[in-house]
Amino acid sequence: MYIVGKLMGIKEELGKKIKRMRINRGLTQEQLSEAADISQRTLSGIEIGENFVTAETLDKLIKVLNTTSEELFATNHLRSNEEIVNEIVANLKIISQNSEKLDILYNVTKGLMKE
Repeated sequence: MYIVGKLMGIKEELGKKIKRMRINRGLTQEQLSEAADISQRTLSGIEIGENFVTAETLDKLIKVLNTTSEELFATNHLRSNEEIVNEIVANLKIISQNSEKLDILYNVTKGLMKE
């Protein structure tokens, strides 16, 4: 996946996601590392994409961050709004060929506008 003109690996993506979740939950590295029973140095290395988490550490972080592995590994948040809109437009061109799918999409978007 390309992010800001460079290829980002899974270690970097996961590290950024863990850091974002930590910050969103109001935790310092020290607090998270203590709660997950890992060293602050290890957590720092994970967050900057230098180290990859072990299965055991990943399990601890998921529990402390009160998240799921699905949420943690989701990468849709890494795409820009422009990229998402371009993909939606491309999908619309395909969907527009099928009136049944187009009706479903119309009802979904109509429902989203009510929120």
